Amino acid sequence: MKVLIVEDDGKTSSFIEKAFRADGFATRTAADGDSALCLATTEGFDLAVVDVMLPRRDGLSLVREMRAEKAMFPVIFLSALGSVEDKVAGLDAGGDDYLAKPFSVTELLARAHALLRRASRETEVSVLAVGDLVVDTQSRRATRGGRRLDLQPLEFQLLEYLLRNRGRVVSKTTIMEHVWQYDFDTGTNLVESRVCHLREKVDKPFGTQLIKTVRGFGYVIE
Repeated sequence: MKVLIVEDDGKTSSFIEKAFRADGFATRTAADGDSALCLATTEGFDLAVVDVMLPRRDGLSLVREMRAEKAMFPVIFLSALGSVEDKVAGLDAGGDDYLAKPFSVTELLARAHALLRRASRETEVSVLAVGDLVVDTQSRRATRGGRRLDLQPLEFQLLEYLLRNRGRVVSKTTIMEHVWQYDFDTGTNLVESRVCHLREKVDKPFGTQLIKTVRGFGYVIE
């Protein structure tokens, strides 16, 4: 899971980031609304924690623009403004939860997990397909042209992740964070190796390439 932390106070940002990392999340941080918008619309996130009072673009404007750009992952607002009116404004702007400062990091993580569970129930699709490739995530069965594909667990997870991002280029870093769930080491060719093995099973026997390399960016299935 990957979380975007948008907070202009360095100490608070570091505190939140350490808590999420200790809980197994990958993280990205931004200190202003413009930088956060760029990240939110170009990288894949599962959740965002957004301070309301931000330089360049405030948190409410940021989330409104995120929603307009189809960045639909859950958002938790953080703010020193904790009135009912402030909370309603945050929810109306597209937020999913609102936590007043000072806050407990334990409560923040609990709310994050609750939103992620809800989002998973609402958006999870069990059967994914592109062309004649079909993956059933519940039965853990993958077929192409009606033929069963013999995939190792990590190969299945990699294929599932590519299919859930069908038509969208995903970087090696993003794949590492979502499939292997640890930070990317630029000195390893682990992703290239796994994609190569996956192509041997998914593409090579069928004559049509579905998994494509976008040089300098990453991989896409379409």
